[in-house]
Amino acid sequence: MLHGQYYIEQAKVEKLVARKNQKADFYNGLIERYEYPVLTREFAPVHWRYDLDIRTNPRFMERLGVNAVMNSGAIWLDGKYCLVVRVEGNDRKSFFAVAESRNGVDGFRFRDYPVQLPDTCPEETNVYDMRLTKHEDGWIYGVFCSESKDASTADLSAAVAAAGIVRTKDLEHWERLDNLVTKRSPQQRNVALHPEFVDGKYAFYTRPMDGFIETGSGGGIGFGLCEDIAHACIDEEKIISRRVYHTLTESKNGAGAVPIKGERCWIHIAHGVRNTAAGLRYVLYAFGTDLKDPSKVVAEPSGVFLAPLGAERVGDVSNVVFTNGAIARENGDVYIYYASCDTRMHVATTTLEKLEDYLFHTPKDALRSPDCVKQRCELIRKNFEVLGRGE
Repeated sequence: MLHGQYYIEQAKVEKLVARKNQKADFYNGLIERYEYPVLTREFAPVHWRYDLDIRTNPRFMERLGVNAVMNSGAIWLDGKYCLVVRVEGNDRKSFFAVAESRNGVDGFRFRDYPVQLPDTCPEETNVYDMRLTKHEDGWIYGVFCSESKDASTADLSAAVAAAGIVRTKDLEHWERLDNLVTKRSPQQRNVALHPEFVDGKYAFYTRPMDGFIETGSGGGIGFGLCEDIAHACIDEEKIISRRVYHTLTESKNGAGAVPIKGERCWIHIAHGVRNTAAGLRYVLYAFGTDLKDPSKVVAEPSGVFLAPLGAERVGDVSNVVFTNGAIARENGDVYIYYASCDTRMHVATTTLEKLEDYLFHTPKDALRSPDCVKQRCELIRKNFEVLGRGE
């Protein structure tokens, strides 16, 4: 016998899953945003949160609540758009869960059970932000943040971040590999695995860090190679997307979704962070790297690719957007999955053609206000010629 409230709560979940998403009226010629989040904490299955046994839970009280759903890896698998989502419980611990959709913009439903990773790191307290790579070696790899208490200090907020690595064929059965070792960087977060071999080796995009929050001497997004994915070790990290003063990467930056292979370059959608009076502001930016040498940047458009707008600006950690998953289809359509404010998941859509147009035809950052004004004035003069207006 089930409590009557179960049917009410289950109906709420079903209504959200069945809700049709629609394109918002936002326009910039590059991406299309959608009216509703694709996942929120309210999508979490009732049987994840409540004890359904009326004998042990006669008041139908929530036992294991869900606080947020965010920061998902993404992959096309078996005819479905699959997200490996970071789910944060009310206890603050995060775990991974697979949600699937037939069309990529709505109808996402969680699998019955969350992901059960092999528990091979006894010091590990928290895991989150998995990036999924369908590698040419035949495996699907997940690279995620493995967080542990910093045992060198009594400070309870001090933590150590490492890049954990797992692999799977079906997002159901997972094999845990050794954490990534980077010889010159004591901590790592926001690490992504390149989908192809580079010079016969596995290639990683890294984010060198001196500490858990502050990057310190870490200069930006790194690139490194390793021979053995099961015991991944990188001797040298080459910085390919640098932190720059008075830009959106000033405080720190990091890889976002696994790079997408285009006609002209590898397409990177990364995140950049700057400090403000209201705290850290996270936005997305894009750059392109060479198809044969993905450590070589060939396109660097200036400015924001995607920033939080409207209700996206409010949540557990306000003024933040973050991505670690995108899906490119054979027809050129691209689905970018991003979280707002460490609270909920959204989707934006575009195409490979639009992305490469943006990368190669948007001006680079001029870095100084007078030069940025010159850029804008040149655009205005060109447009006046098109409009048939004089000076």
